[in-house]
Amino acid sequence: MKELMKQQAAHNHWANQRMADTLLLLPDGVCIQEVSSSFNSLQKTLLHIWDAESGWWQRLKLQERIELPGKTFNGRIEEAAGGLLYQSRQWEDWTKEASANALDHVIQFQTSKRELVKIKTCQLLLHVFNHSTYHRGQLITMLYQLGYPKVPSTDFFLWLKMKK
Repeated sequence: MKELMKQQAAHNHWANQRMADTLLLLPDGVCIQEVSSSFNSLQKTLLHIWDAESGWWQRLKLQERIELPGKTFNGRIEEAAGGLLYQSRQWEDWTKEASANALDHVIQFQTSKRELVKIKTCQLLLHVFNHSTYHRGQLITMLYQLGYPKVPSTDFFLWLKMKK
């Protein structure tokens, strides 16, 4: 289990880096241009990924009050990408150091709707990485819609091949 979690965390960081590198090469204004999707711009989608990774990180760290960076963000795409990459690195570093017991540990928290939730840390990690994968896919589709067909592959299998 530990090796799989380490791989997932490393892949997540690598894939977020590839997406950030792509977004940072776009002309000014493209990242805030409206596109039909769950979040209506590249920047808002990137902020959502950062919010989710940050929110779950805070839950893992047992913070009672979750503060999402996107709620007060008014910066540029460079800052959003930097924040997400910093958060992704934290997941990767934490996972490298985590013991089997830490991965199996159950955390408990209340949702914003006051529902009590219990989840194993390894399940939390899988959720975070799967969620980020889903929204990176949306970023790729949005790039196509905006006329930028040169998009990076962020597949886990490619990451595995590149590591060899």
